[in-house]
Amino acid sequence: MKVAEIFYSIQGEGSLAGVPSVFVRTSGCNLRCVWCDTPYTSWHPEGNELSPKQIVGAVLAYQAAHVVITGGEPMIAPEISELASQLRAHCFHITIETAGTVYQSLPCDLMSISPKLKNSTPHIRDEGRWATQHERLRYQPHVLQQLASEYSCQFKFVVSGPEDLAEIEAMQQEIGFASTNVILMAEGTDSAALRERSRWIVEICKRKHYRFSPRLHVDIWGALRGV
Repeated sequence: MKVAEIFYSIQGEGSLAGVPSVFVRTSGCNLRCVWCDTPYTSWHPEGNELSPKQIVGAVLAYQAAHVVITGGEPMIAPEISELASQLRAHCFHITIETAGTVYQSLPCDLMSISPKLKNSTPHIRDEGRWATQHERLRYQPHVLQQLASEYSCQFKFVVSGPEDLAEIEAMQQEIGFASTNVILMAEGTDSAALRERSRWIVEICKRKHYRFSPRLHVDIWGALRGV
């Protein structure tokens, strides 16, 4: 499978924020989010072809307990199930970061699902040529329902404006996941933008009993890769 990078850092988002983890970032995505913070895995995929055995060897070198398989969209990566199975054989805690548009059965301790809202559709970027496909694929209720029924899940939403709340609530009602599994994060690529949005997102979380997540990697390193 094509892998953009493998690195050791801390989890920056969600319920495991702050936990030292090895990140395996697959390259390739079926979506084209306008604000994508890893365009080198979606808009312009890059990386090296590695076998599951080679990836596991690289992960083992860091002597960590947690592995995060992310992307891009790792659920479309060839041999993703085999990779997860080999990591499980070494007793790693496995998190899969996915948009929840594709289902696969594989070993996973935390299915970290980030359904894409309307704010992600690239109506203008790249002359809008990806907009129709992105809008068609970004929300797959049956896939979300299946993932939620089979795995321990968190639902992370990137929020850019208060208008996103109604869409999140409608999705929650249709899929049926609990408010305690909803995590809101501010959209932004620098600390100033995150702070501005986080203030009113926290108020939404207090009112709706959602969870708020920082984006520690952006706060600490900005848009730097491999951290």
